[in-house]
Amino acid sequence: MIMKKRSLLLGLSLMTAVSPVSLLAGPGHGNEEHSEGFFTRLKNAVFASYGEQLPFGRVGKSSEVSKKVAIELNDQFRFSPEVIPVAVGETLQLDFKNTGQMRHEWVIGTPFEISEHLELMRRFPDMEHDEPHNVHVDPGQSHSLVWQFNREGRFEYACLLPGHYEAGMRGFAEVK
Repeated sequence: MIMKKRSLLLGLSLMTAVSPVSLLAGPGHGNEEHSEGFFTRLKNAVFASYGEQLPFGRVGKSSEVSKKVAIELNDQFRFSPEVIPVAVGETLQLDFKNTGQMRHEWVIGTPFEISEHLELMRRFPDMEHDEPHNVHVDPGQSHSLVWQFNREGRFEYACLLPGHYEAGMRGFAEVK
């Protein structure tokens, strides 16, 4: 009987020491840094599936697209449309078509971020990009991007290839 009680107590103490809750919460307290809790890790896992949160939104999911917007890039250094009205939280599929004979790009950001990027492009005109909010479209080609506009504001988009922005190749996403 005493042996059964000891076994039962040992089993119970092991179960509470390694419970599912303790596994989800991460390591215990000590001198090490505090790890993220379960709910923080869960939230991060959910939002990671969208991509990094930026001041002007984040990569969206195709399954959540509420509207498709065709955007023409042309050699008159214009985007059509030049203004895209968007409701906060809306996920758009942006379909780019380069109708010109030269390469164009589409970059979105806050006006400050666009001006910083423009200065970088002036210093390094052949700079390669791999940001999810930037597309390059060669002449006669198309490209699509799904973006969730989950922040209110007036965000600028532009072609920052040398001379294009200065010629007027810019527009705005107005998120209300």
